[in-house]
Amino acid sequence: MPDILVVGSINADLVVRAPRFPEPGETISGEDLQIIPGGKGANQAVAAARQGASVTMVGRVGKDSFGPDLINNLKKNNVETSHVEIDPQSATGTATIIVDGNGQNSIVLSAGGNGKVSRADVDSASFQDHKLLLLQLEIPLETVLAAAQRAKESGLRVLLNPAPARALPDELISLPDFIVPNEIELSLLTDQLIHDLSSAERAAKRLVERGAKTIIVTLGANGALIVTDKQVLHVDTYKVDVVDTTAAGDAFIGGFASALLQNKSLEEAVRYGCACGGLATTKFGAQPSLPTREEVEVFMSLRGAA
Repeated sequence: MPDILVVGSINADLVVRAPRFPEPGETISGEDLQIIPGGKGANQAVAAARQGASVTMVGRVGKDSFGPDLINNLKKNNVETSHVEIDPQSATGTATIIVDGNGQNSIVLSAGGNGKVSRADVDSASFQDHKLLLLQLEIPLETVLAAAQRAKESGLRVLLNPAPARALPDELISLPDFIVPNEIELSLLTDQLIHDLSSAERAAKRLVERGAKTIIVTLGANGALIVTDKQVLHVDTYKVDVVDTTAAGDAFIGGFASALLQNKSLEEAVRYGCACGGLATTKFGAQPSLPTREEVEVFMSLRGAA
């Protein structure tokens, strides 16, 4: 039986490294443009597959040169792609990414085929054959909600990564078993300013009041914060030399999801996700940076955390 079903985005990332982000109206010089497989849905599918999980992807690409390459890349990473459609009326989704000298990134999305992912795409997949559904917000909100509803009807656990952040209906707050935002996404979801662990906890509790079950706030170099109606727990991460933060959150989710399926405790799964996210920041690009299970196990064992 497959482990994880991902309903989400598939992008071609157009990446340029520059010493800093340009000011409005300013032109600066960067390095050569790189085209790298990305999209939050595809990134999380590949991240989980590299941790040994069996993964099925549901999504759309466009009828252009990017589409077949992105599908082939998913296949090479052992992701099942029979539910990835080539939309003849759309371009493939893209993300234009600038990475500055500190490894931080700025991203502009063009939805392309991701904007056409529909309930029909959701209905084409067999939910009963999976254990966990991963969702993000780079496809239409009604499709995300339909997938979450069908997953709960089929007995799957649901993880929602609310990115890019936007206002969500209460049903999409209460349906998932896990909501995994970063600080910026949590701030936008709750209209709360987040500047430390206490403010992150207060904001997460606002989502719990709206029906959320488990909130896991990813905090970058500060690890992650677990918040439920019964528990608040801060999990430290690992110090690394950051090259590029692109897809670090996706690496966390893929690692966390795979650890859950190995029956690790919530704290253990979050710590494993932190190791995956930390490792991803040490390499350039989205999917090329996603670590394998062996790499994570070595990384954690060298730090006495295996």
